[in-house]
Amino acid sequence: MRILITNDDGITAPGLAVLNEIALQIAGPRGEVWTVAPHFEQSGVGHSISYTKPVLVHDYGPNMYSVEGTPADCVLAGLHDLLPKRPDLILSGVNKGNNSAENTLYSGTIGAAIEAALAGIPAIALSQFYGPKNINLKDTFEASRTHGVAAIKACLKAGFKRAQGYALFYNVNFPPFPAAKVLGMKAVSQGYRGDGAFNVQATIAPNGRKFLFVKGQSQHTPTQAGTDAEANLTGFVSITPMRADLTAPDQLENLEKVLG
Repeated sequence: MRILITNDDGITAPGLAVLNEIALQIAGPRGEVWTVAPHFEQSGVGHSISYTKPVLVHDYGPNMYSVEGTPADCVLAGLHDLLPKRPDLILSGVNKGNNSAENTLYSGTIGAAIEAALAGIPAIALSQFYGPKNINLKDTFEASRTHGVAAIKACLKAGFKRAQGYALFYNVNFPPFPAAKVLGMKAVSQGYRGDGAFNVQATIAPNGRKFLFVKGQSQHTPTQAGTDAEANLTGFVSITPMRADLTAPDQLENLEKVLG
């Protein structure tokens, strides 16, 4: 199996090294693992691409490159320039921090998986939730390092069925617990922590100029039962099947009535 790995934390991020270990186990002794990751951190860029400017590529050695662009740019670079053949699987992560609930919409980690799915390639995004029970561990990626292979194999077994033309991808979040305390895996939907996911805090610099710092809400607000963050906060690896189709099908009939 040929696997392309990427992330949004950057080429030197420790979570990318964890993902490389996981990918090597999935690829097997005859497989290949290629890395194309952002040259700088790209957290929060979502599914953006550098459409109006070129991006610079850096060669880090055999099968390893960085791109001065977004995670979606990295997928495009890997598919259309850097890899000799199309990969069988694209893995994104392991993100330092959760991409549960509304975080999914901002995540560059998810953005890479979306770009892979739009190219028709099986893709899985992986993220490590943080909390008081794992933040001080010697290896804060312990849960994802230990349970990552099993989660990916579960996704591969479940498949990547299309709907309305859109390919499936998976969003995997590992709970904020030591590996030994992880209770298992759950198939769940995307949760919602409540309105106002982010806000800004104003700060006045010594020269009198105003700067705004983006701040997020608590990451430990539980979501509804059967959703991702609720599963994570109770000790489970959450696996959420997703597609890039943003249609709200429950509203189509209502809109048709309004339109007459």
